[in-house]
Amino acid sequence: MSKIQIFLMLTGYQLTWLMCVFGEILYKSSLPGLIFGILFLILAFSKAKNKKRYIYIVLSISFIGYLFDSILVNFKIYNFDTSLSFGFLPIWMLVLWPSFATLFDEVFVFLSKFKLIAILLSGSLGPLTYYSGSPLGLIEIKELPLFFILMIIFWILLMFFYLHFLLKLKFN
Repeated sequence: MSKIQIFLMLTGYQLTWLMCVFGEILYKSSLPGLIFGILFLILAFSKAKNKKRYIYIVLSISFIGYLFDSILVNFKIYNFDTSLSFGFLPIWMLVLWPSFATLFDEVFVFLSKFKLIAILLSGSLGPLTYYSGSPLGLIEIKELPLFFILMIIFWILLMFFYLHFLLKLKFN
């Protein structure tokens, strides 16, 4: 993947995140995030080199992430302040998790050379991204120490799973 394509993928995910979060905060609407996220996912899929691998990685990461978030919300570790939910989570999480997971297909591949750094970054940046929703009023963290412990463990394990299992899968 070229540097321009990597930049566009990272930008697409960040714009999806912004549309989801600020659509909810500014307009109390899930539509901006859903619409932009769906368009980004369609574009990312159309540009994927190995569509089977792409689908497998995106669905695996998305399912794991959505399940983890649902469990923590169910146990009232944190909660989202949103206009429309699907299960326990905001409906826009249905596009946000897959949008994030697209980065694992080809963008994060370089991390396989820096496994320890990748795991440490994942364990710190993942939880901080969630925590950033708290001052914005999007997420209410009810059990702060438990929140950070579980988030750090989850993000470390997610990156480990990616680096040691998903990256090694071959699809023809």
